[in-house]
Amino acid sequence: MGYADIICVAPDTLPEYEKKVKAFFEEHMHDDDEIRYILDGCGYFDVRSVDDRWIRIKCTGGDLISLPKGMYHRFTTDPSNFVHAMRLFVGAPVWTPINRSEEANDHSARLEYLEE
Repeated sequence: MGYADIICVAPDTLPEYEKKVKAFFEEHMHDDDEIRYILDGCGYFDVRSVDDRWIRIKCTGGDLISLPKGMYHRFTTDPSNFVHAMRLFVGAPVWTPINRSEEANDHSARLEYLEE
């Protein structure tokens, strides 16, 4: 069974906004796919290519993005500081980011991603 919830990333709606936005922008990966449906607003997912270059993906209302587990990425809003999104999970929600490090490079999710 999957899971979904709604998040509004904006200074007046997200508790500890500055702290969370800073954490979202720290390069990280997850050991589960990250799936987001953007309901309103605008933000950017920066993803690492296989050869370690940044690729910026602009997401606005109506866009769906799915980042595979093990892919390094980060997120930020545009200057409006507003994104309203649905967070979707295949199974139980996993919120824990795995920040980029030598240890993270050996994580099973990262190794699986690089094999694909």
